[in-house]
Amino acid sequence: MNNLNEFYDLIIAGGGPAGITAGIYAARARLKTVLLERGLPGGQIATTEFLENYPGFPEGLKSQEFIKKITMQASRFGLEIFTLSEMTYLKEAMGGFEVALGEKRYLSRAIILATGASPLRLNIPGEKELTGRGVSYCATCDGAFFKDKVVAVAGGGNAAIEEALFLTRFASKIFIIHRRDQLRADKILQEKIFKNGKVELILDSEIIKIFGESKVEGCVVRNKKSGHENRMAINGIFIYIGSIPNTNFLEDILKLDEKGYIITNDELQTSLPGVFAAGDVRKNKAKQVAIAVGEGALASISAQKYLEAI
Repeated sequence: MNNLNEFYDLIIAGGGPAGITAGIYAARARLKTVLLERGLPGGQIATTEFLENYPGFPEGLKSQEFIKKITMQASRFGLEIFTLSEMTYLKEAMGGFEVALGEKRYLSRAIILATGASPLRLNIPGEKELTGRGVSYCATCDGAFFKDKVVAVAGGGNAAIEEALFLTRFASKIFIIHRRDQLRADKILQEKIFKNGKVELILDSEIIKIFGESKVEGCVVRNKKSGHENRMAINGIFIYIGSIPNTNFLEDILKLDEKGYIITNDELQTSLPGVFAAGDVRKNKAKQVAIAVGEGALASISAQKYLEAI
């Protein structure tokens, strides 16, 4: 099926909280809108089991339930959601924009990019199998589940140290495992971590395996200098070795920062009029569901104003 015969008011690329929220606002505004998602809706939140810091739910709620509810809400207002392959290009065409997902192409008058960012993986045995069951990429999301537990943090940059400090509120012991001989985080963060009695550094080392049956039970750590391998008992592992925005198809059309995140103005307009960005794919200071939802709403409102003006 080729959708070039159908011209949408708005295409939303990405079905995480930012994209679905943008879809809710657009559908309620009676814009002819389609949301294109490369897999099941949810984005990175689908990798966590429980959402505890979203306003309005004092007891928290399961991440899958949250995704289900906001998707149903969007569908109730008439939002079309298509699950397709990964987006391969975005270009100007026929007075608007054309996007391609695999062999299918779509035309619209405006675009909201909410394609998110993907955390870099260690790509070691056990990591994929135990993601969401002790392997996490978000301490703010999952830290409270590890009260009085022993956890490991992989990484030595600002994100890793900040999240390790956050975990000291819950965990009884935190091992920071870093492949270099010293941390890369800002000195003020290092000073804080050195003073905390719950934290132990394991430097010049890398995690080579995560093991456990239905949840994380431990990991294998190898010293890069000696080659010695140590089997450690832990209840969880938080991985912070960086992230990569899903913008590889945008390099030649939009202004990106040095890390590949989309640069926008206060209205979430990108360098190309008619194209907006929201959520983790955008250059911002925090990656949280509440922020993504807010940005999705703002991007949709901004897109509506743009469409009214052209």
